[in-house]
Amino acid sequence: MATIGIVNQKGGCAKSTTSVHLAYWLQSQGHSVTVIDADAQRSSSIWLQGLEDIEIPFHVIQSADDLLDQIPEIAAAHDYCVVDGPARLSESTRAILFRVDLAVVPCQPTGVDLRSAADAIKLVRQAQSVRNGPPDALVFLSRAVKGTRLKGEAIALLEKSGIPILKTVIHQRQVIADTFGQRATVFTLPGRSATDSAREFKHLFTEIIETLS
Repeated sequence: MATIGIVNQKGGCAKSTTSVHLAYWLQSQGHSVTVIDADAQRSSSIWLQGLEDIEIPFHVIQSADDLLDQIPEIAAAHDYCVVDGPARLSESTRAILFRVDLAVVPCQPTGVDLRSAADAIKLVRQAQSVRNGPPDALVFLSRAVKGTRLKGEAIALLEKSGIPILKTVIHQRQVIADTFGQRATVFTLPGRSATDSAREFKHLFTEIIETLS
């Protein structure tokens, strides 16, 4: 049993995209998986409900008290529990960080997103202090554009956070943006762009799971 929280206060940083693709990939590897959707927009639960080729159980839980009470019980029934955090640093985010084994912070390479990630990392540090260790934490770059200077500068800034940065970068591609509307993931869509994105996600998720080993 392992519980992974995808957290950041910034909307549009790929929390739901990462949560759904991670759950899909884990289940395709033969693991028992569930997703907890803690975001008011309910993007991940709506997405999962619409998937046509696979059935992944999910729970919509948004209050801090309910998250604290229910995450351990739900996680105990599965190999992996993925928690899609809210688009703000709230008491619900704190509750998630008090329960997960690993916090993953996606961050776009922009000034606004880097500041937002710094706030999320600060909250992770507070949870680690209260819990005297956990959760482990990782950061990765999402929606990056290849060949840009900003991408390298973002990595250099994130390295100063003291939180490990995953080597895999998820690059911006239209096919990823299309997955929600097509009730699919990049793992099932046709074309080279989907194949390239699927390869990046596989590498990213392999890094994440290796952290839990």
